[in-house]
Amino acid sequence: MTKKNLILFGFIILKFILQYVLISPEYDLQRDEYLHLDQANHLAWGYLSVPPVTSWFSYTILLLGNSVFWVKFFPALFGALTLLIVWKTIELLKGNLYALILGALCVLLSCLLRLNMLYQPNSLDILCWTALYYALIQYLTSENTKWLYFGSVIFAFGFLNKYNIVFLLLGLVPAILLSKQRKILAKKEFYFALILGLVLILPNLYWQYSNHFPIVHHMKELAKTQLVNVDLGDFLKEQILFFVGGLFVILAGLYAVLFYQPFRKYQLFFASFVFTLLIFIYFKAKAYYVIGLYPIYLAFGAAYISEMINNGWKRFLKPIFILIPLLLFIPIYHVAFPNKSPEYMVAHSEPYKKLGLLRWEDGKDHHLPQDFADMLGWKELARKTDSLYALLPNQKETIVLCDNYGQAGAINYYSKKGIKAVSFNADYLNWFDLSIKYKNLIRVKDFEENEKEMKETSPYFESAVIGGQVTNQYARGYGATIFVFRNAKVDINKRLEQEINEEKNKIIND
Repeated sequence: MTKKNLILFGFIILKFILQYVLISPEYDLQRDEYLHLDQANHLAWGYLSVPPVTSWFSYTILLLGNSVFWVKFFPALFGALTLLIVWKTIELLKGNLYALILGALCVLLSCLLRLNMLYQPNSLDILCWTALYYALIQYLTSENTKWLYFGSVIFAFGFLNKYNIVFLLLGLVPAILLSKQRKILAKKEFYFALILGLVLILPNLYWQYSNHFPIVHHMKELAKTQLVNVDLGDFLKEQILFFVGGLFVILAGLYAVLFYQPFRKYQLFFASFVFTLLIFIYFKAKAYYVIGLYPIYLAFGAAYISEMINNGWKRFLKPIFILIPLLLFIPIYHVAFPNKSPEYMVAHSEPYKKLGLLRWEDGKDHHLPQDFADMLGWKELARKTDSLYALLPNQKETIVLCDNYGQAGAINYYSKKGIKAVSFNADYLNWFDLSIKYKNLIRVKDFEENEKEMKETSPYFESAVIGGQVTNQYARGYGATIFVFRNAKVDINKRLEQEINEEKNKIIND
């Protein structure tokens, strides 16, 4: 093994180690992860929440035993592959070993460490953005049309993972049209590649059509409940923080693609960056949607910097540039990861607040960062639900109905009794099994709805009791209550079917 490959291997191993050790054992999986894992039991070409690729990896995790180790393995793998592609891009740009180390370090000690902790489509999304840009660089370097086909396949796979990659295309097309590279539009291979990409994403487009385009409903709901709270100042501040240790490298990369003679053929990457960022700002996107835009510019910047400081007095800047991402990672290590107890974070909240980490999707500050609060209380909820379920004599005739997908997914993931909880929220709307004639109801409600639930539901059953609550005060689901209703006086299935149809009609009418 060459020295270069040995260093690369070291970076990848370190990446995997960090992804596992930066999470304290007292934290559970995150809310979204439970939904994605449950999709393995309901394979389809699309879902109300995400395209299908995540479910394919979830099914793989299920086959591997569904343990937390494998849940954490795949986002770590996608992060490691992102680092690898940046490394290969630097090699393609003729960067030396110093450039490779600088680029890899900036990728490693960045927001990707935080993002790659969670089993969500975001890690693969960033990998696909980086890989697609790499394919474009390969084409611009060699003009070999095979890279157009590779790019098409990468885009299709990224699209089937997260629709966010469409923004890459929206920013890239005008950049190509304004550059000398627009001659690509005269090549028949370009159109064959477009057709290939369309064919690959067609099953998901057909699923969207068959289900009345739930993505439209999802985006409207997202805009109404979350994107409306996006502040431009906070958005721009987070862009700086994402790769704060490599910010100077990204800026060098943007300068290089615009002015550095050896990178002249890559000038469209400057316009692409500007267009893509402006489009995200126009649509008031969440800050982390943009992360996939940056890794490729670390490659440009690292290759350029290594060339600029290779001779003369400037070579003394080499250790300084390596130290910058290392030193800036130290304060990030203390606030950006769930490596401290909730009690510690609450007692030392000021650094979290200054960085805006306590601001949730509702636009308000809370005790913990939202992702961390979303990683607490789930095992407790599942354990208590399991205990109550076990006390019922006719368990197969009992439905566990939750307020949200996090509750349903967590119960299903941790349950020792084989519970298949459902919800009228997200994809669970399509996963009700109405072939079973239900007599009992275990209802998991958010804290705010407790009194209302008992008053409205108990008259339809012979008995009603509160079986337990989530007692972890730092959990986002703190106070969620488990109601047990036994021996229905009405047809539960009929009422469930009515509610399901009402929710589906909302999606259709949007």
